[in-house]
Amino acid sequence: HARSAGIDFVTSPELAASAVYMTNAKGQFSSTLAEYTMMACSFFAKDLPRLMKQKRNKDWDKYCVLELRGATMGVIGYGDIGKACARLAKAYGMRVLALRRNPKLAEGDPYCDKIYGNDPDALNELVSESDYILCAAPLTEQTRGLVGSEQLAAAKESAVLINLGRGPVVDEVALIKALQEGRIKGAALDVFTEEPLPKSSPLWDLDNVLLSPHNMDMTATFMHEATEFFVYENLPRFLRGEQLLNHVDKAAGY
Repeated sequence: HARSAGIDFVTSPELAASAVYMTNAKGQFSSTLAEYTMMACSFFAKDLPRLMKQKRNKDWDKYCVLELRGATMGVIGYGDIGKACARLAKAYGMRVLALRRNPKLAEGDPYCDKIYGNDPDALNELVSESDYILCAAPLTEQTRGLVGSEQLAAAKESAVLINLGRGPVVDEVALIKALQEGRIKGAALDVFTEEPLPKSSPLWDLDNVLLSPHNMDMTATFMHEATEFFVYENLPRFLRGEQLLNHVDKAAGY
């Protein structure tokens, strides 16, 4: 059992080929990450950096803000976290696009306006239509560098990229270049290719980046709740010979 949703830190060909039955803590972190996602959207829509600067300078300067209502959120990786984010986005009146490996699993989903399969053309189309591009995909060999220079080139100049899945799913070098050149509006990043983020990273100094130290799922009780799920739910099921919850496909990596 993995006490996290992602299992990239334990995957291997040997594990994938083994008879080990693996489960994870899917669902334990989805709510707080969905709240973070909507905060990140609002951070850019309402221009929170400008508000804070004006407050410091005692500057009463009115300006127009953007609405989230009517904007489009594209969710790359429509698992439990992606769906939790879509649920809140819908409550805000947003249009939601979703990409997942098996789109049939999301047929009839009340939170999605359109479901894409996992292929390059579909990914580029989702990115090009989105105002907020949410990366919630797990890290596998197939998703490493999934969002790179090609996808960022397809994005609107007004688009914001939000990554709360795994850092290497996004090509960080390509993202930094796009942010520096103003080819996208901004990025909200809770995960990075290297953690802790090196002090030499340009991301620290970019004004159009909301940066957090991979702690947006770190509530006061998150580890306790994840452990409780194993101790009080799956372990008793295992001892009774019952079906376990949150089965993980070891070969797929999630």
